[in-house]
Amino acid sequence: MLSTWPRHLAKVPAKVPAPPEIDPSAVSAFLRAHPAWLAEQPDLYRVLAPPKRVHGEALTDHMAMMLTLARQDAALMAERADDVLAAGRAAAGLAARVHDAVLALIRSGDPAECVNAELGGILRIDSAALCAEPLPPGTLMPGARELPLGVVNMLLDGRDVAFRTGPAETRMLHGEAAGLASFDALVRIPGAGPPALLALATRDTRALDPSQGSGALAFLGRAIAAALGR
Repeated sequence: MLSTWPRHLAKVPAKVPAPPEIDPSAVSAFLRAHPAWLAEQPDLYRVLAPPKRVHGEALTDHMAMMLTLARQDAALMAERADDVLAAGRAAAGLAARVHDAVLALIRSGDPAECVNAELGGILRIDSAALCAEPLPPGTLMPGARELPLGVVNMLLDGRDVAFRTGPAETRMLHGEAAGLASFDALVRIPGAGPPALLALATRDTRALDPSQGSGALAFLGRAIAAALGR
């Protein structure tokens, strides 16, 4: 008989019983037996409906807890909103400074001199320097700080912008401003000619925020390349 039983019926899983209903009186009895239990579970106050304000310290305390948690949530949301606004202002500020730097390059008759003498102040950082490798050997881009062959690609490693905290090679990249370079940003200057980069140094990481500055600084690198005729 078992061999003739349909196989699809034999594989039907047993029906899972529904969870038993909770008796409200049991919940009430538990809370009466453990009066401090609810106060020790603050997360529950976020899902409970608040009691009406009546005379009596116990209900008032529960309402105070709910209000406290609500205020904490509101304060956290406000803090996050402030962080987002601050990040937006930082990005807008850097973009505006890069815009001013590009205008300075357009006005200048000597782009290399503009980079070395003016961009630091315009970008509100401690130092800006045009750096390049000699190509062919012995021939250096006018106004550029000389770098050893292969250093630009090694430092940038395929990136247009590299942000560094506690950087090495500060004397080679930043010269007399090496002591101020607790944080720096290296920006590729594309185009024909020897490998070149813009070296920016600052003591304040907020001046060159890695989360906000990559796009604007990469554009600045392209603008410098255009000004140099690369």
